[in-house]
Amino acid sequence: MKRNRPEPTGREIKLSKKRIIVSKTDMKGVILYANDYFSEVCGYKEVELIGQPHNIIRHPDMPKAVFYLLWQTIQRGENITAVVKNLAKNGDHYWVVTDFEILRDSMGNIYQYIAYRRPVSPQILQEIEPLYAKMLEIEKVHDMKTSVEYLSSYLHEKQMSYNSYISELAKPKGLTVKLFEQMKRMFT
Repeated sequence: MKRNRPEPTGREIKLSKKRIIVSKTDMKGVILYANDYFSEVCGYKEVELIGQPHNIIRHPDMPKAVFYLLWQTIQRGENITAVVKNLAKNGDHYWVVTDFEILRDSMGNIYQYIAYRRPVSPQILQEIEPLYAKMLEIEKVHDMKTSVEYLSSYLHEKQMSYNSYISELAKPKGLTVKLFEQMKRMFT
């Protein structure tokens, strides 16, 4: 079923530094839980989010290669930190740093993912926006595979993986670290 996506407005939603957006999905990315702040920011009621694929909030400015890398990593059972631009129901957007937690059953099998999101600083955006714009341009002219290769080369030059690059770039500081850890403990 093709979903009608809102038209991007170009207006940015400013996120609180004191609140964390949290969602829980199944192995296919279907939303099982969304906290109140998630609903407040994206403009969808919780009932509209539950049962929907997480890409309901995917912004068209996001390169598919980032999501490909993200899913490849968490499906292997490895955490990843990512910077993502999301699209609210009204067409406004918001940038987040997303950190994942992988939930496993007693046999060690992955059964759910929890994503914790916090605001992105202007310094992070200065570096990420041009990179993502270049990747998106590559995807439009070529394909996602070529965009993944471009990102790999870009990161190879920095001698970093995407996860280490973003983790270093978006490392929480001060009270944000404590708040983030406290929120994560509430959901595990």
